[in-house]
Amino acid sequence: MTRIGILSDTHITHPQPWFLLQVQEAFKDCSVILHAGDLTDISVLDIFKGKEIHAVHGNMCEMSSRQNLPNSKVIPIEDYTIGLCHGAGARHNIEERMWNLFPTVDCIVYGHTHIPVNHRHAKTLFINPGSFQATGRFGAQGTYAILSIDENGLDAKLYEFAPPK
Repeated sequence: MTRIGILSDTHITHPQPWFLLQVQEAFKDCSVILHAGDLTDISVLDIFKGKEIHAVHGNMCEMSSRQNLPNSKVIPIEDYTIGLCHGAGARHNIEERMWNLFPTVDCIVYGHTHIPVNHRHAKTLFINPGSFQATGRFGAQGTYAILSIDENGLDAKLYEFAPPK
């Protein structure tokens, strides 16, 4: 089984202590990491050394991220293809724009909205991990997704961090 950790919208300029702890908790059993943009600074990816990392830039990324990361990409993993893009524009039709960008992939991973999503449209699995950083705007404590690939195909689960004590 392949376990893929998915995060988006970290909105930080360097790996901060809360980020390190959350990454260790969420992705300890993952061999692949997908970051769906708005990591802000590319140095945020340094924490994932030793794992296969795929990332795209988002609308809030600094120039270093925009110059070094693509806007979108297709990633082959085992017998599946995953489209990865941050997304932009209005929330109400973002999945339609993602579908148009990646019409033939098995799974589409996007961010931008800060709203976690895990559902299928036809044979395509759509995943938005939400915002990894707690956000007052939608009240989430921070969310992420884990995508599993096994003999049964693709399966994703969304997770929310526990509130701070």
